[in-house]
Amino acid sequence: MKFSEKWLRSWVNPALDQIGLAEQLSMAGLEVDDVAPVAPAFNNVVVGEVIKCWQHPDADKLQVTEVDIGADEPATIVCGAPNCRTGLKVAVATIGAVLPGDFKIKKAKLRGQPSNGMLCSNAELGLNDDHDGIIELPADAPVGMDYREYLELNDATFDVDLTPNRADCLGLRGIAREVGVLNRLTVNEPEIAAVAATHDGQRAIVLDAPAACPRYLGRVVRNVDVTAATPLWLRERLRRSGIRAIDPVVDVTNYVLLELGHPMHAFDNDKLQGSVHVRMAQQGEKLTLLDGNEVTLDGDILVIADEQQALAMAGIFGGEGSGVTTSSRDIFLESAFFAPDAIAGRARRFGLHTDASHRYERGVDPELQRTAMERATQLILEICGGEAGPIVEAKDERHLPQPTHVQLRAARLSKVLGITIADTEVSEILERLGFNVTVTEQGWDVIVPTFRFDIAIEEDLIEEVARVYGYHRIEAAAPAASLRMVPRKEAQLPVSKLKQLLIDRGYQEAITYSFVDPKHQALLFDDAAALTLPFPISVEMSSMRVSLWPGLIGAVAHNQKRQQQSLAFVETGLRFLPQDKAENGVAQQPMIAGIRAGKAHTEHWQEGERAVDFYDIKGDVEALLARTGEAHAFTFTADSHPALHPGQSAGIFKNGKCVGHVGAIHPQFEKKLGLNGRTFVFELELAAIQPKVLPQARAISRFPSIRRDLAIVVPTQLAAGEILKAIENIGVNHLVDLNLFDVYEGAGVADGYRSLALSLTLQHPERTLEDHEINTAVKAVVEMLTNEFGATLRE
Repeated sequence: MKFSEKWLRSWVNPALDQIGLAEQLSMAGLEVDDVAPVAPAFNNVVVGEVIKCWQHPDADKLQVTEVDIGADEPATIVCGAPNCRTGLKVAVATIGAVLPGDFKIKKAKLRGQPSNGMLCSNAELGLNDDHDGIIELPADAPVGMDYREYLELNDATFDVDLTPNRADCLGLRGIAREVGVLNRLTVNEPEIAAVAATHDGQRAIVLDAPAACPRYLGRVVRNVDVTAATPLWLRERLRRSGIRAIDPVVDVTNYVLLELGHPMHAFDNDKLQGSVHVRMAQQGEKLTLLDGNEVTLDGDILVIADEQQALAMAGIFGGEGSGVTTSSRDIFLESAFFAPDAIAGRARRFGLHTDASHRYERGVDPELQRTAMERATQLILEICGGEAGPIVEAKDERHLPQPTHVQLRAARLSKVLGITIADTEVSEILERLGFNVTVTEQGWDVIVPTFRFDIAIEEDLIEEVARVYGYHRIEAAAPAASLRMVPRKEAQLPVSKLKQLLIDRGYQEAITYSFVDPKHQALLFDDAAALTLPFPISVEMSSMRVSLWPGLIGAVAHNQKRQQQSLAFVETGLRFLPQDKAENGVAQQPMIAGIRAGKAHTEHWQEGERAVDFYDIKGDVEALLARTGEAHAFTFTADSHPALHPGQSAGIFKNGKCVGHVGAIHPQFEKKLGLNGRTFVFELELAAIQPKVLPQARAISRFPSIRRDLAIVVPTQLAAGEILKAIENIGVNHLVDLNLFDVYEGAGVADGYRSLALSLTLQHPERTLEDHEINTAVKAVVEMLTNEFGATLRE
């Protein structure tokens, strides 16, 4: 990116000299490769006006002129330029001037005519290679003014080598924004007002490839004079940025590209047929480019086309057939957002690298298109005249980049940088960068502006803070090389302990594939969306598991076919759930799962044969939950699951949230899955059972405990667990144990009811309980059971 120092300082003018400014930009990550003068050294060149011009009497190709240079008398100068004429403002090298190449101007005679100076071309002043004629200056150029001062040639061109992620600085606006941030200065941007439409002419726009081009703006400008001269100030800014002036329309689009960093293109409106289509090229479609070369397009090339043919390679190069020429009167201006992936690599395929493709393949601000359109229209009307039509915009919100939210933690910032920066200073830096910042307990919640599409993760924000804060302010410190044991959290159960518990209960650890048979998984989880692998190992392993059950069921079926009669497996691993908000769209959740099938225990002379039942595996799960130290926080509730038998399944809830399931595989799936007989499974979220409540030591009471038994009659459908939970929740004084020790249905109990026998154990830590205290506690329990559950004491 090349730009002139004076142009930059017209936007923002820090109190730094040329060297200091270059160093500051380099230290901020915008490496300045070169700082070069915009013009070679010359002197005594002034603005003059040709007041007389006549043919040299002895030379056909020479003219004799009298030029007003602001002196007492006009200077007589012989000139051979074909564009020399009366009234022209020119650059005059006076007697004694020294031009580039140490060329000195002296009094001379050319074919007998005295010549007291020289009318200069750009080539003679070393400004460019144009030898076609002398410099033509605007009519308002002040006669006698030093030419270097008039053109502000005591200026320098900065050449900044940008990394691919900083495409926001491929325009002077972005560079100025950075300088403003680094120096805490306000950027004085030129006013870009909306241009009112003065005619109704417009051209419809159709987005046939919205993913590649989600936003496209077009505007018809009529009666444009393409033969008008591009203003000197604009030509100079282009020249100092390494771009050659062509015609006013192209010069304006190039100027907007340099100023705002947004490419634009202009078409001859009269050469377009019908609507403008943004589409993918047809395979083998031909297009003749502006440089005259014909290319054959592939089907992945995005093109701008009308109803008849392709007009341009979108974001890369215009077509010759629709280009603006000196005979053009009406133009169609384009301003669009092309997705970087749709442009990247396409230009190189055809041996091209344009300013537009350089920016589009790195990314442009998706909100800048209208501003660029208004700026270009404003300049074209000022230079070429004409009448602007309304802006026609076609967009697809679904494919436009969405605002990025990034969390920055203060602790992480300090750890990475090795220093602590005041929170207020961090907030100020982020806000100066244009971020929308909200202070949180951990740090900052940042909404990234659309022009900083390179900011995606926390480390990006840390880099921004560091470079604006100043790398030179971060002290170098050698890393500490001390070693220490990583502490294990006592309040966190290791996965190995959970597995070992089940192994001690007769399980064996299994490790199955994360890839499962989609047919089997669909049987068990008909409502769960699964991720399908694009290149699976086999068809039977083409889906990512949404549960550990399919793999365990496959292991049991495999062993049953090999005459294994008592099976119990446990596995820990990840399940993969599609989730839009998760990283890469996949939530990876650690789980622990188990399966039991066949006999409850091996054959023994004292024990009869018994098949595994629901309560066996429920007991295994309860043993896991007991390791947490808060088994009371978990409840088993009758719950349906598509893979489980509706009468033998339960959801496992922790503080009201479902964290797993346990039950028997539904009989309708047993044969389809290759199972032999009843099979029982469970699955739990590891995150729910790893936290452990640490034991709290307390004195054991030296006083006797008192037990009271209650037999209550309740409806059969009422779960005993609900009754026990209700008794615990009322907070009976000195209740140290509660137990259900008998369930009875039969004679003496009405149909639809059953008798539950409960034991309540009460004990005071410091004294013996008195009878009235015990009776009060028991009475409170009976009243609660009567009021809430309609329970009655059994006679």
